[in-house]
Amino acid sequence: MIAADNVRGLAARLIPERRAARMAWLAALVITVGLLLLPAIVRLDGKPHADWLQFVGRFHPLAVHLPIGLIVLVPVLEIAGAFRPPLREAAGFVLALAVVACIGTLILGYLLAYGSGDTGTTVTRHMWGGIALAIGLLLCLLARPSWSSENLPRLYPSLLAFVLLTLVWTAHQGGSLTHGTNYLTQYMPAPLKRWALLGAVNAAVPNPDSFYAKRIHPVFDANCVGCHGVSKTEGGLRLDSYEMLMKGGKDGPVLLPRRADNSLLIQRVTLPINNQHFMPAEGRPPLKPDQIASIRAWIEQGASPDANTVAGVSLPAEAKEPPIQPVGDYSKLMDEIRQMENSQ
Repeated sequence: MIAADNVRGLAARLIPERRAARMAWLAALVITVGLLLLPAIVRLDGKPHADWLQFVGRFHPLAVHLPIGLIVLVPVLEIAGAFRPPLREAAGFVLALAVVACIGTLILGYLLAYGSGDTGTTVTRHMWGGIALAIGLLLCLLARPSWSSENLPRLYPSLLAFVLLTLVWTAHQGGSLTHGTNYLTQYMPAPLKRWALLGAVNAAVPNPDSFYAKRIHPVFDANCVGCHGVSKTEGGLRLDSYEMLMKGGKDGPVLLPRRADNSLLIQRVTLPINNQHFMPAEGRPPLKPDQIASIRAWIEQGASPDANTVAGVSLPAEAKEPPIQPVGDYSKLMDEIRQMENSQ
């Protein structure tokens, strides 16, 4: 009788646990399918949408630090839990918080991209990185009980390693969006920059000796490509090459040769800083007066990709490396040098 009662009691405990596990897997499946279908249901079409979407979405850069901290904390607690078991319980709680924080931050990021009309390779990579990270955390949360009971000892650590690698990659994509793809190379020493970026510069600039290459393209590259390049393409406009510049964006051409004042590009960079259409946007410093003057003069004189000069604008002379000085002739002093060596 006692054995039968024990069996019935064990069954009474196991049945609710199994039901809860099935419900958890079902909920995770629904969330996973929803995350994978999100880009297809709400497409990033490159067009700005409601202002409230951007207002809410701009909390994404602030909120993103919470899931990052929680995710990094999980393996620390798991390792420390081998010596202090109560920390293992804390790790499970932190992991659950990380799942909720990651999904919430992902939604904020999607609202930001959709509301502001952001598109581009890096935007897409960052988006899919966030989706993969959220799904990986969900799987970690579901696999952890089996790891704790030693039924599947390798699954949870493998998933956790995948999550950490995905976090690093996704954070890198987000950093490129925030600071621009040239954040690390902007102040790179000139010889190293020429070696590392020669191919990219030649691909973006038709004639490396032209006025456009020496004066116009560097201004766009330093101030505009962060939002209007291959990584991030706001409003469908790219300024990372002459061809893309002349193509324009969703609002049509931004540059009209010989009509600088009618060009949308000049109009936007000369607006008051507090105007919502002022460029560069997102708190970036405005272009300098001499930069605007050079762009205006270049447009007025035809916006040629090949012209080497523009009337009224002088290019700074390139600094030349000083010639190598010849080494002096010290052959007459060799006897004295040997005497000094012998005397030591």
